[in-house]
Amino acid sequence: MTPDCKPRCPRTGNHPDGSHLRTALDLAAAGVPPLPLRRGKVPFGNCRTCADGSCGGRPNMKSAGPCRCPAPCHAWAAATTDPSVLTSPAWAMAWRQAEAVAYHPGGAGLTVVDLDNAAAVAWARETLPTTRIVPTTRGEHWIFQGAMRSANAVRPGVDVKSLMQYARWLGPGDGHMLALPPAVRALVVKEDTTPARGGVVSSVPARATWDRTVAAGCRHTERYVRTGLERGLAKVRGHAESGAGSQAFGVARFLAAQHAQCPGPCGLDAMGEEIVAAAVLVGVPEPYARRAVNNGLEAASERAT
Repeated sequence: MTPDCKPRCPRTGNHPDGSHLRTALDLAAAGVPPLPLRRGKVPFGNCRTCADGSCGGRPNMKSAGPCRCPAPCHAWAAATTDPSVLTSPAWAMAWRQAEAVAYHPGGAGLTVVDLDNAAAVAWARETLPTTRIVPTTRGEHWIFQGAMRSANAVRPGVDVKSLMQYARWLGPGDGHMLALPPAVRALVVKEDTTPARGGVVSSVPARATWDRTVAAGCRHTERYVRTGLERGLAKVRGHAESGAGSQAFGVARFLAAQHAQCPGPCGLDAMGEEIVAAAVLVGVPEPYARRAVNNGLEAASERAT
């Protein structure tokens, strides 16, 4: 299955006339599972029944559960090629509020190498075989035939989106789609999985603790910063089986973005050390954890400029 269809709607904007739904139906007809994105180009939140994982999760998620919610809950896991679901009353409100359309690459047997800046694009042109390319706001999506495990921050400005991920639909792109090459598979290694019992675990790095003394230029209250940091650390620690490295990247990027308008310093280095320590505690090798956190902090900085 390939996203060769050419939907009839513009790339951005809110379309109460239903063009986002028409785009989704075109994608579904081509075998590409779509889902609506709300303001901020992110999936719609879970309904009350599915909130906080209380539904157990959908059967196709990593932690397979019994959830059969008819609403577009669980982001990529709700993506479907079934037109009766896409046009159902449970999805109607989401389509009316949608500002973009996304798709589940892995569900279509695809992998998207998301290149987030010019440097990442230059790297891909030197390293990867040229395939189907879709321009994005800051870089390019390189699409390959074949599915694989997803991972964020596999190198600066590069994410791999396939299984258990979604990518924004920005058109069919140009070029002949190639089979997934070994060079892309090699980007995603299972460094962020918890070692088997008895395996060698990275030593916990010396932990720098964030407090107001290292954040003299932060415009937020100490309680606000500490609460956000603790929630982020809990998310990292909650990925003890796998994904803690990617979660550390996301937490670092999110927290750094909260301080983009602060005069500084805000103690981001100290926050980063706490995130690294949390990731190492659940089995992420320290070099990988540190690289993921540094990439997250840098990504937030690039978005702010």
